[in-house]
Amino acid sequence: MASALDNAELIEDPADPRVAIFLGLRDHEIRQQREMPGGDAHGSFIAEGDLVIERGVAHEFELTSVLVSAKRTKPLPTACNGAQIFAANDVVLTEITGRPKLRDPIARFQRPPPTEPEALLERHHSFAILENVNNPNNMGVIMRNAAALGIDAVLLDPTCSDPLYRRAIRSAMGQVFALPHARIGPLHESLPLLHDHDITTIALTPAGDVELADIDLAPDQKRAVLLGAEGPGLTNAARRAANIEARIPMANNVDSLNVANAAAIAFYALGRTAPNETL
Repeated sequence: MASALDNAELIEDPADPRVAIFLGLRDHEIRQQREMPGGDAHGSFIAEGDLVIERGVAHEFELTSVLVSAKRTKPLPTACNGAQIFAANDVVLTEITGRPKLRDPIARFQRPPPTEPEALLERHHSFAILENVNNPNNMGVIMRNAAALGIDAVLLDPTCSDPLYRRAIRSAMGQVFALPHARIGPLHESLPLLHDHDITTIALTPAGDVELADIDLAPDQKRAVLLGAEGPGLTNAARRAANIEARIPMANNVDSLNVANAAAIAFYALGRTAPNETL
């Protein structure tokens, strides 16, 4: 069977317009700006790795082009069939990635239209709500944890990083593709919408007045866990707007956990009473 590499187009000049979409991968702030509305790369996003590409295509994200090293001999995933394949020399790879060697393929996908949060609130049962989670690695691990531990959808405030940013996708091992997400406004303004949908909102904070394990929700009760930025945590306004402020008890004078680790504990704890329990 023919490999996608058999139809690769050789790229020898970093200024070649065919690979302009891949430039700027080393500066995550610039890259995210390029992919947001108004940016020259708006309407697309970048993902890397054979497994990640396969998962993106499996979840019906449209793959348009793939960049590989011209020295690659390993066949590309069959998911790459039909996409443009660009085989770049060392000079081009160094300009794009900062190094002449490229082990994993880098793919361009079409970005789907944004999802309306109301559609998710109507359709789903359990949610993660994120405020100011602007570290892409934390974002990716939270998305992976959410997909693994029974969260149905994720809602993001305006200050959160892009779940479809390359580093977030890689940290999530492509599981971000399996989890619907939507943008909402500032949490203290947006939580009343969740409450109107009969969703119990639980703000995770070291200052919580109840322990997470003591929360007892009916299996059919919709629930959402609120998570804030690494370090400062949730804003006071978001905490006050939630139905419950809950904490994970700490030992040895440790004040808090990494937000992605705390998220995993919260997702598991709240999933124990969810319907169709699989944990």
